[in-house]
Amino acid sequence: MKTVRIVALRQDRKRLLEHLQDSALVQIKRVEKSRSGFERVDMSRPMQVFERNVTLTEQALKILDSVSPEKGGMLASLKGRREVDPDEIGEIAAKSGEVISICKRLAELDKKRSDNSAERTRIATQLVQLEAWQKLDIPLNTTETKSTAVFVGTFPEQYSEAALKEAIAAENPKLEFVTEIDHSEEAMTCAVIFVPQSQRTMAEDVLRTLGFARPMGATSKIPKVKSERLREKSERLRLENEMAEDEIKSLVPRRSDIKITQDYFRIRADKYNVINNLDHSKHVFIIEGFVPEDDCEKLKELCERVATCTVDFEDAGDDAPVKLKNNKFAEPAQGILTMYSPPGKGDLDPTPLLAFFFYFFFGMMFSDAGYGLLMVIVIGIALKVFKPDKKMRNNLKLFQYCGISTTVWGLVFGSIFGDAPASLYNYFAGTTDMTMAKLLPWPTLDPQKDALLLMVISIAFGLVHILVGMGCKFVVCFREKDYAAAFFDTGLWMLLLIGLAVLAAGMFLAPVLVTVGAVIAIGCAVGLVLTQGRGKKGIVGKAIGGLASLYDVTSYISDLLSYSRLLALGLTTGVMAQVFNMLATMMGKSVVGFIFMVIIFIAGHLINIGLNALGSYVHTMRLQYVEMFSKFYEGGGKEFEPFSLQSKYIKIQEDNK
Repeated sequence: MKTVRIVALRQDRKRLLEHLQDSALVQIKRVEKSRSGFERVDMSRPMQVFERNVTLTEQALKILDSVSPEKGGMLASLKGRREVDPDEIGEIAAKSGEVISICKRLAELDKKRSDNSAERTRIATQLVQLEAWQKLDIPLNTTETKSTAVFVGTFPEQYSEAALKEAIAAENPKLEFVTEIDHSEEAMTCAVIFVPQSQRTMAEDVLRTLGFARPMGATSKIPKVKSERLREKSERLRLENEMAEDEIKSLVPRRSDIKITQDYFRIRADKYNVINNLDHSKHVFIIEGFVPEDDCEKLKELCERVATCTVDFEDAGDDAPVKLKNNKFAEPAQGILTMYSPPGKGDLDPTPLLAFFFYFFFGMMFSDAGYGLLMVIVIGIALKVFKPDKKMRNNLKLFQYCGISTTVWGLVFGSIFGDAPASLYNYFAGTTDMTMAKLLPWPTLDPQKDALLLMVISIAFGLVHILVGMGCKFVVCFREKDYAAAFFDTGLWMLLLIGLAVLAAGMFLAPVLVTVGAVIAIGCAVGLVLTQGRGKKGIVGKAIGGLASLYDVTSYISDLLSYSRLLALGLTTGVMAQVFNMLATMMGKSVVGFIFMVIIFIAGHLINIGLNALGSYVHTMRLQYVEMFSKFYEGGGKEFEPFSLQSKYIKIQEDNK
């Protein structure tokens, strides 16, 4: 990685930045303070306009989706962005004002729908409250006539007319009143009480004691009339909402224009954000950033072609970002690495090793030739038909390579949709003795019958995996000229593990290997005791540190046992597939049985693929992250993020860049 400084004339700023953004060659540095003699150009206002327009278009798309969801489902996510010719950008810019007006109209219509819906909810609440007063022939807010005080309201108990009169009289026998009950139900009584004006205060005291309350939102209209008007208003609002929704639906064909316009403003906002952080003088401006070493000449040629400028390169420091570069086999695994962390200073790029072991272990866990071949074919068709973007393409290629590995391991284990060929042969031939071992012309390993052998093989692969990780640590230490760490902290442990492996193999193969392995292991153990405490003070401290280091052998044993999941997941995939095959053929040879077989076969194997593909993916990543990376990989780097077209729906045609 190199640092680059570009000094160009201000009159070429627009053209140069557009080409840099289109080329995605340079990551522009963010510098807090400007240089002496330079200043920053405040672009915050146009940036706010562009960002507001992006937000407005996002809101408009959500509104369109609410009335007419975009079709496509999961397959839509595989489609790449629409390619546009650079000349189309001018047309998009020319139409952007019209599109933003449409977005504003959509926002207005949606707000109207929301307000109307809220008002209809409020009306519905009012109608519920008025329902109990439909018999009342005076307004709810009536409080008096010339000679009478009127109390319209509710009691928190259920009363009959006689019971209510008795309750009021019991509170004050002197009160003269007339009652009328309009509605009565459990825990509520709606009533009207008439008393002489001279006894208003007395009546208020009595009613307060009984929990009387006037209705909320009382109006000057008779309840029945008020309810009719509210229903009319609710219906009018409903019709307005239907009209608004119809208008929104009429704008659905403009969804594509809104998406493109959103990307246009997003790109402009990114460009103005960069301008906001560049140093400017009266005549020139300066761009500083990072560029991959392989792209230096390409960047220099581009800058000098589109602007009057000078381009200088220097070696990048420790804060330089990381851009991974791998071949077609390893590139799909870069996403797995960056999910963990990009390489830091002094790290090797482990992507090639990660890719090989990821494909290898995934295939061993998924281990079915039918499933693997299905993955390869389906992903191949998806890549051909949908032409996804680079990131999605790499994700699909990752699983396609895993599918190839799965196919190979499935053939080794004799698993093709479990034992489907043998089960179908038995089903149609009316036999029960056909097995995959008899059907296939090559020798196979049966995870159920050869579980112990496969356990040993899994742990052996695990040992190789761990040794490769330790070998990477050896290379890193050697490259940094830390020879003591390379030979004593890594080399001796590698030899110790190899010695223990030879010793274990000798127990089954040849006694002489036991002696060879024991000699290697003991010699390395002595070496570890003598060297691992070298950082301690005093002879006793060094001795204790060296002896204590041998305890780490338990950690390595634990790591090796983790690879038993290779057998466990492979066994699970095969057993579940066989169970579904057995269920599929249990109904016998009949029309109903055949239909049942097809349904169970398809559904069962789809379930098995979903569950065990996910399990294989997760556990394969765990083996990389925990067992291998812990031996050598530090991470902590910053991923290279070039100034580019951060668009969501469109991309500029590469041939015209």
